[in-house]
Amino acid sequence: MRFVIVGCGRVGAQLANRLSLQGHDVAIVDRDPTAFERLSPTYRGKRIEGVGFDRDILVAAGIERADGFASVTNGDNTNVVSARIARHIFRVPKVVTRIYDPQRAEIYRRLGIQTISPTEWGATRIAEILCHPGMTVLLTLGNGEVNLVEVEVTAYLAGHRVNELVIPGDSNVVSLVRGGRATVPTLGATLQIGDTLHLSVQATAMGRLAEMLHVS
Repeated sequence: MRFVIVGCGRVGAQLANRLSLQGHDVAIVDRDPTAFERLSPTYRGKRIEGVGFDRDILVAAGIERADGFASVTNGDNTNVVSARIARHIFRVPKVVTRIYDPQRAEIYRRLGIQTISPTEWGATRIAEILCHPGMTVLLTLGNGEVNLVEVEVTAYLAGHRVNELVIPGDSNVVSLVRGGRATVPTLGATLQIGDTLHLSVQATAMGRLAEMLHVS
């Protein structure tokens, strides 16, 4: 697959290195040529010096054939403008941008641009760790409405059945890992100490689930 990344900071460089290592065709754009020094020696993609919302620069990076685009500079305005150009002018199928301002991030989500807000994500994760230390949030879906959480089965939970952890409309058991092997458990499966559960949970139901699991 072909990807164009705008911004060769720590995030952009790591993303470019990872995609290149996976064998993808990658081009990364940055106005500062010294930024490319962050790239790994194994990086085999293009390095394009220039402004990330300059159409000629983006064309030179191969955006017309890109399968995905990410703008991850330190400036919200640059990220938004370049993402909108990629999405609406070059019709890149998958566009992701980093926006620090949570309110602006929500606005651009509504415009069809997938956004990552480190500020919002970080605050949410810290709150979850503080309030629900017994549950590890592995993934946040949508705009944060649903979490994928991991829970270790304790002595309290051992002997209970999977169906006891299901709250219709609020939580569901996605998988059970026992002895290193993951399965999609039946509702009648009995839990054992050492099992690991993965559950999809409405964010508004995290507290209720933590009380049920005795992990709050």
